[in-house]
Formats: sequence, C-alpha cells, structure tokens
Amino acid sequence: MATFASAMEAISKDTGITTLTDIPTGGSCIISKVHGHGGFRHRIMEMGFVKGERVDVIKNAPLMDPVEYSIMGSHVSLRRSESDNIEVVPLEEGYHPDFDFNGTIEAHVAREVETTAKTITVALVGNPNCGKTSFFNFATGLREKVGNYSGVTVSSKVGTFYHKGYTINLVDLPGTYSLTEYSPEELYVRDYLLNHNPDLVLNIVDAGNLERNMYLTTQLIDMNPRLVMALNMYDELEQSGDKLDIPSLEKMLGFPIVPVVARTGKGVEDVLEQIVHTYCDEEGYTKHIHINYGENVEDCISSVKELIDEDGYLRDRYHGRYLALELIQGDKVITKSISKVPGFAEIKEAADRSRARLEKEYRNDISDIVSDIRYGFIRGALKETLTPAKEDKRKLAYALDTVLTNRYLGFPILIIFLWIMFQTTFTLGAYPQQWLETGIGALGRWIGSILPEGMLNDLLVDGVISGVGGVLVFLPNILILFMFISFLEDTGYMARAAFIMDKLMHRIGLHGKSFIPYIIGFGCGVPAIMATRTLENPKDRILTILTIPFMSCSARLPVYLLFVAAFFSRQQGLVLMSLYLVGIVFAILTSLLLNKTVFKNASDQFVMELPPYRFPTVRNILVHMWDKSVLYLKKMGTVILAASVIIWALGYFPRPKTEMTRAEQNEYSYIGRIGHAIEPVVRPLGFDWRMGVSLATGLAAKEVVVSSLGVLYEAQEVDGDETAGLQEKLKSVTADDGSAFFTPLRAYTFLLFILLYFPCIAAITAIAKEAGRKWAAFSVVYTTCLAWIVSFIFWHIGLIL
Repeated sequence: MATFASAMEAISKDTGITTLTDIPTGGSCIISKVHGHGGFRHRIMEMGFVKGERVDVIKNAPLMDPVEYSIMGSHVSLRRSESDNIEVVPLEEGYHPDFDFNGTIEAHVAREVETTAKTITVALVGNPNCGKTSFFNFATGLREKVGNYSGVTVSSKVGTFYHKGYTINLVDLPGTYSLTEYSPEELYVRDYLLNHNPDLVLNIVDAGNLERNMYLTTQLIDMNPRLVMALNMYDELEQSGDKLDIPSLEKMLGFPIVPVVARTGKGVEDVLEQIVHTYCDEEGYTKHIHINYGENVEDCISSVKELIDEDGYLRDRYHGRYLALELIQGDKVITKSISKVPGFAEIKEAADRSRARLEKEYRNDISDIVSDIRYGFIRGALKETLTPAKEDKRKLAYALDTVLTNRYLGFPILIIFLWIMFQTTFTLGAYPQQWLETGIGALGRWIGSILPEGMLNDLLVDGVISGVGGVLVFLPNILILFMFISFLEDTGYMARAAFIMDKLMHRIGLHGKSFIPYIIGFGCGVPAIMATRTLENPKDRILTILTIPFMSCSARLPVYLLFVAAFFSRQQGLVLMSLYLVGIVFAILTSLLLNKTVFKNASDQFVMELPPYRFPTVRNILVHMWDKSVLYLKKMGTVILAASVIIWALGYFPRPKTEMTRAEQNEYSYIGRIGHAIEPVVRPLGFDWRMGVSLATGLAAKEVVVSSLGVLYEAQEVDGDETAGLQEKLKSVTADDGSAFFTPLRAYTFLLFILLYFPCIAAITAIAKEAGRKWAAFSVVYTTCLAWIVSFIFWHIGLIL
C-alpha cells in the first residue's frame, strides 16, 4: 500500500485539489468544502460532513467501495462517488489531536481550510452577446476582448479577484443559447457544469431579450446548481419603457436577480454580494424550484428518475430529474457517458419508452415538446412580472438596418467602410510613423557615435535598431487598424457584414458566419482560426480555417506599408486595399476548389443573431488598442529581436581576411551564402537573394521580413548617407544595368508572395490544434506553392505588358 505522503504527492501533481476519496486508509483530514447538486449536498451535510469537521478513514469495503469514515464520533460509509464531492485538507500522518476546527488545530491547517472554504468558483453562463465578457472584464480587471456579435469567447477564461474576504475565481465560459449537444460551445459549457463542480453559476441575461435568454435559464434550473442571475443592460430595458417586477420574478425562479450595466460597472458589486450570500447558503436567498412540464411529461420523468436513483453512482453524480429529462430527449452524449452503468439497459429502455409515449400523445418531436413547455413557463413568468411599454422603443435600435443591410446599398456601404479603414490606416498613420522613423534614426546615430567602432556598435545599430526599429515604426498604423476592427465588433456591424455576405459566402460553399473570422483575420490569424469554433458544421470550420491565412493580418501590414509608401506614390489606399481584396479572392477560389474536390456536401443554413446596434465605449476601444500594442511590443522584444540578432550575426560572420565593402561583406557572409542558395528558387519571380532570405525569415513572423530587409540593405548608401530610412535605401538599390532594381511591378509581385505564402508559425500551430496536423501540413504546402505560381505569372505578364 502506498504511504500517506506518496499518495498526497500524487494527488497534488494530478489536480492540485484533494477530495475525501484521495485520503488513504488510516489517514485523516479536515473538510473544507462540499460540492455536488442541491439535494445531494444537503443529504451529505445532514450526516455531519460540513466545513471544519475532522474525518478519519477507517477502512475500505472488500471491493474498495464504499469506504467507512469516522466523523463527529459516528461511523459513516460513503461511496467513492459521494466522497469525491467533498474537498479536504489532509492532516499529516500520525497527527491525532482531539481538537475541533474552531479550537487549536495547527494554524497552517486552519488557514488552509479557511482559504479553501472562502474560495468560490463561479461559472459565467449566458447567451452570446449578453455581456458576459464585459461583466468578466469589469469584475476581474482583466482585458478580455468584448465584441457585439456571437462567438467572441471561444474557450473558457479564468479571472481571480477578492471580495470581502472571499477569493472568487470567475470562469468566463463560451456563449451558448442552450445546453444541448448540437454545437461545441453547448457541449463545452455543459461538460464544465457537470464535471468541474463550480460552486455557483452566474447566469448573465440580456434584459432587453428576456424570453430568448431565459430559455438557457430554464435548463440551468433543471441542472440544479446554485444560481444567481445578473440582468445585464438593464438601462436599456428602463429606457425602452418596460417595467420588470424583479422581486416577484425572484420568487418564481428561486434565486437572486440583480440588475446590472456591465459596460459601466453599475450593479457589479451587488452581484458579488449576492454570490457570497448564495454561496454561504444564507436562509431566504435561494430555493430550488422544478419547472412543471405537465402531468404526462412529469410521469415519464418520475418513472425514469426512480431507476436512476437506484444507482448510487448516477444519484451522486447527476441531479436525477435533469438526467431523466435528458435521457428521455435522447441526448446521445449523456446516454453514451452512462452506458457502462450496471442498470443502463433498463434505464435506457424506460427513457425510450417514455419518449415514444410522449411523441405519440403530443404528435410532435420530444425536443419540440420540451422546448414549447419551457417557453410556456418563461412566457407565464414574464406575463406576471413584465409590463411592456406602450411604444416599443427598441425598434429604433434596428432602424439603421433599413440602410446598412439594404438589398442595394448594403454591399457598397461595406466596401466603402473597408476602403475608409485602409485609407485611414495608411494616411493618418503616416504622421506618427515618420516621427518614429526620425526618432529611431536619431537613436541609431547617437548609439553609433558614443560607442567605439566594432562588433558591439554594429550589433546595436545595424542589428537591433535597424531590425526592430524598422518594424516598430508601423505600430501606429496597426493600432488604427485595430481601432476600426474594434469599432466594427462593438457596434454590432460585424454581424451585419456576415448577413450581407452570406449569399456570396454560400455560393462558394461557406457559411455566412465565416465572414466574421475573416474580418478578425485582418487583425491576427490565430484568434480568427479559433473563432471558427462558432461554426457548427465541421466542413464549414475546416474550409474557413484553411482560407483564413489569405486574410492580410496585421503582421503583413508593415511589409505592405513599406513597399506601398516607397513605390506607389498615388492611390496608396487603393493599392493597399487591393492586396486585401486579392487575399479574399484567393480565399474564395480555394474554397470553391476544395468544395469541388475534398468537400462535396452542402453548407448548413444560415442562422445568426443580429444584435441591436450599440455605440461602443471609448474605454473598450482603447483597451483593445492597448492590448494589441502590448502584444506587438512583446513581439518586438522577443521574436523580432531574436530574428534581427540572428540575421545580423549571419551577415556579420565569417569576417573576411581582406578589406571588403559592406555590400561585399553581406554576400561573403553566411546569410549571403544562404541567400545565393535560395536565389534559384526566387529568381524566376524577379527577386534577388536578399529578398529570398527575408521571405525565409518571415516564416517565424511576417514582421520579420521588414527587420530582415532593414539588416540586409543596411549597407546601402543613399547619396553618401548611410543613415537614410529603409524606404529610401530600397529606392536606391540598382540592378546590374544601373537602373532601379525595385519597380512597382517587382514590389507588388513581392507583396503578392507575402500575402499568399506560408502563414506564420503561430497560425500553423493554431490550424493544427483546431483542424489537425494533416490540414496544417496541407496549408503550408498549398499556400507556398500557390504564392510561387501566382507571383511567377504576375511577374512575367507584367514584364510583357
């Protein structure tokens, strides 16, 4: 038998949480928290298993289950499935004081018990676009992205904060309309609630859309966790003229309801107060109710529940009524999860029999029967508590749709808005970009003047400052781009863009909602790839994932801006926008190709909520821009700095034995040799070896292309001035015949290759995670080959023309 110490060590390594099941025979512990659904918790606590009580493990039954425990002077046996819901603090081996928790148990044990008992894990559950993440951000102080469209949150996020002596772990779960088995979000949320034992569920509800939002609430009531409801955007309900009797609704539902305006923080403290009161089981704060499904359905639920309650494992793990209802509805995931239980066959037979009976009596599908009854319960509750305004002012929130989603005007307005976004990114960003270029140039000259000539001087000036500084100057442009994307998301126009594009997207075999990851991809491909989880159809997800790399992310923007500013003096906004449009065209062509070959099934029908328009807060937009600038600066200090130093070192070594010009040294160096080895591959595209090297370094991150060019062309003099900016140095590069090497044709061909070839390492990793390694490998090969072919054709047709 393993020793107590080794057992505890194994537990801590696996989960970091110790439950009563983990305490070996002969071991002792102090109870710190009791989990489980309401009825189970009360039964356990009535037996003496409450916070602060000492438990001694006496022995296991011959088959290792149940286990005999000593508590409060009595011997009690619990199944392991029951004791697994009791969180404990182990006592060291041989420690047997006859003291209670409130007395003189060692201070460190008492502290640990109290810390665990005063730690509340709260699951944040609600519909998409109900304001969950806004609440999460305000309560925790974290800066998670807030968007006014479905699917911003694609995985759970945890924020920890303190409130009146309690540590609250707030878990922001994906937005979901229900807890069924029809989407990854629904399964993820349901699995978390059933298997991770949160102490409490905070249901965020959009006060302006109570009937639709409360359908999820009815499912939570059936699951029977401890509940608190935050009635978000309550100011909009008040402005609409509607009146809600919150105390009466609280009595009907059996849990606290708190009005909140999450974006401003109003009511957040009140919600936290209610969380603590409910967690402490203070009398009068909660009472569990059952939704009455009518005599026929209730009879069926009772008959299946009786069989479930006969099995100790199921009774302890699930709320019996909830499990019975899900089995009657034929939930495949839950049915499979209990298929190994000894009495499964009998339970399933009873559930199938009940389902057949109800569908015959109601002449309808079981899911429709249950949904209709739930909505009936919601309508009944709201009829008694909600007084609608005489005039529906909320229609004004959708008034803009008459223009923005108009059959004839919608698409041109979208194009104009995108053009404004790109033109502003270029023109407005040019001013701070010039200031940064001037400052970085002055810094390089100052560092070069105070350090003696030698390797350190060259490393700092030619490697770090030229490489990192060459990319840093584009930070203002990237912030402006993200400001526009944030505005699109927060106003609700992003969902309208998906609505406008659905018909076109459907014709190329994609879902209208795929347009949202595409727009996000203009910022960064990684969150865009993750955002495809909102697409229910696996085929739609994979197609969208494989075509997202053609969206011009912000990492490509510095390369675009460098060459567009240097070689296109007119219509720079249109040239920049053309690159984005070319990416969209190749995404469409790729989707059509894959639909005709690999995927032949039709896409799902378009179903998407169009939320009311909301004016974005300056705080949200500034937070979004700040977060992106921090990420960009971190990239400067890590990937791009490392790449710049490596490229400089490859260009600095080996040192020649005889005097060489800087240009000759570049070719003699390791990087020159690598570049000349690559050159036969890129020469047919009109590129030289330095351009080939920069493309190779861009595999890590596309911004590195600029820093590579900054290092590789550092030797280029402009009218005797070695300190000129990179744009001027690129303009001054000459071909063998003395003419300018870089022309608009060569520059645009290079930008086409940058647009189409290998996504960065981070994007490929995201593709592998979301779609599998096979599709990640396909993306690498396909995009790189496509980039070469397209650039080759464009270059040679351009030469002919």
